[in-house]
Amino acid sequence: MGVKVEKLKVNFKTLEEFKKFKEYGIQELSMLEDLGAKMVEDDSDSPFYGIYFGDKLVARMSLYQIDAKFDRYFYPPQDYLELWKLEVLPDYQDKGYGKQLVEFAKSFGLPIKTNPRVKSSGFWEKMEFANVDYDMERDRGENPLVWYPEGVEAQQH
Repeated sequence: MGVKVEKLKVNFKTLEEFKKFKEYGIQELSMLEDLGAKMVEDDSDSPFYGIYFGDKLVARMSLYQIDAKFDRYFYPPQDYLELWKLEVLPDYQDKGYGKQLVEFAKSFGLPIKTNPRVKSSGFWEKMEFANVDYDMERDRGENPLVWYPEGVEAQQH
């Protein structure tokens, strides 16, 4: 495919690109504010990863590493990744970019939790993500999907 997943820089150019994505929201706005207030260095790391087609950002996601002591999903409890805002621009969908981002997230070898957008469950199933047993206190109305690396299973409550 010739395109690779890159860690995105926080700068005005990247944030301008982010505006094309539906999931643009509070997180991006606060990055923009921090940049405006110079609290973050231009080009500092963000939790975002993306794929460029030419010089256009066409797909992105954000990844957060959650500390094992907060792990209520996986056994044995361990650090895991939370994947948010996976999105591919409409003209670039069905070209494998979303899959490429998820494969990249899996390459860290940590379990992954995500909250899928409506109607995206078919995609996540293909990517071998599974539903968790809903736990009202833990999941609070979310319907998380998780991916288990080898040797990892669901926590029993």
